[in-house]
Amino acid sequence: MASCWTVADLFCGAGGLSQGFQRAGFELVCGIDNDPPAVETYRANLGDHAVCREIAEYTELPEAAVIAGGPPCQGFSSAGLRRPGDSRNTLVSCFAQVVVRHRPLAFVFENVEGFLTAEGGSRVLELLTPLVGAGYRIHLRKVNAANYGVPQHRKRVIAVGGLGWEPPFPDPTHTAYGAPGAALGGTCLPRTPSVEEALAGLPPAATAGPGVPQGHFYRPLAGVDLARARRLLPGQTMRDLPNELWHDSFTRRANRRVMDGTPSAQRGGAPFGVRRLKPDEPCKAITGGAVAEFLHPSEDRNLTLRECARIQTFPDDFACTGPASQQAQQIGNAVPPLLAEVVARALLEGLAQARPREGHGALLSFVPTLSSGKSPALAEVTRLVRERFHGVVRAKERLLWD
Repeated sequence: MASCWTVADLFCGAGGLSQGFQRAGFELVCGIDNDPPAVETYRANLGDHAVCREIAEYTELPEAAVIAGGPPCQGFSSAGLRRPGDSRNTLVSCFAQVVVRHRPLAFVFENVEGFLTAEGGSRVLELLTPLVGAGYRIHLRKVNAANYGVPQHRKRVIAVGGLGWEPPFPDPTHTAYGAPGAALGGTCLPRTPSVEEALAGLPPAATAGPGVPQGHFYRPLAGVDLARARRLLPGQTMRDLPNELWHDSFTRRANRRVMDGTPSAQRGGAPFGVRRLKPDEPCKAITGGAVAEFLHPSEDRNLTLRECARIQTFPDDFACTGPASQQAQQIGNAVPPLLAEVVARALLEGLAQARPREGHGALLSFVPTLSSGKSPALAEVTRLVRERFHGVVRAKERLLWD
């Protein structure tokens, strides 16, 4: 067996997934992405083994025990417009094809929760069908990163597969709180760190870049933006403000939500627009727009890039490159390194004991939600997956389908 397990990171972005694997003890042998600024950040922090290339065009993938990756999710992310047929969605198939072609001992796949119901569940089948057919034994589950110590509620889909062996899926390490259903992921565990705890120890933020640590600066608010901030209490959003303080785009979206005559109270009201974070709870999910959408828990300003990186569990010496807008996207798009590390550590322990055997692949578990109920869309996806893989699901795991 290998003395140092290796990993290749497809769609590596700025390197959150790679950093987590590196922390767990894996050797990084390759990172691939077609976003030049993100690759530049990766190389500056993790090494010159990253290349800027389209995955489908890259045929020189070095041998690796593990292939990991999170294909770009914007095509089916709830943070933006969902676009059926988005070309980025087909990268799910590309990931599966690379794994089948290179046949690593294991793979790790990560994506947004919208992946589960995208295009009627076809993307789930697009991932699982070729991998199960190639002999991989797979867990696919939706998780909340807060249950693994990440100080934010970030729901993601993770698949872990072993070629001819059954890899472990990491158990939750923390009890989450501060969001509906958060405690379903685990109880009697250490509490997930809060925003206040995540930001502890940072010096006062500068009002101009680059800041110390890098990215710890903000643009002072003025005019109506400052007026909004001064009115918002922790946990409040723009819909808690008087209408005259709503910005135009928020007003348009609010009106669009009720243009069919349905009362806003029955539709959840308008989208948030801007939110002041609660200091004593985990953060909402960090996205590329977090520096504009989230207000500091106690100061009348937006979060800094460094504060977003802290909440994403990047260390302070991890420096992003490029303009601030690109840095914000790199941070928001990344897999939190701590989540990646927990997954990688469990996989490392499994690899040390793995005894691969030739045989059929299997879907070991499929957990699309921890809730007792499912949306109609999620219920249909569950039906499709059960129908497709019922014959190759391990008997003692079948209870996880219900």
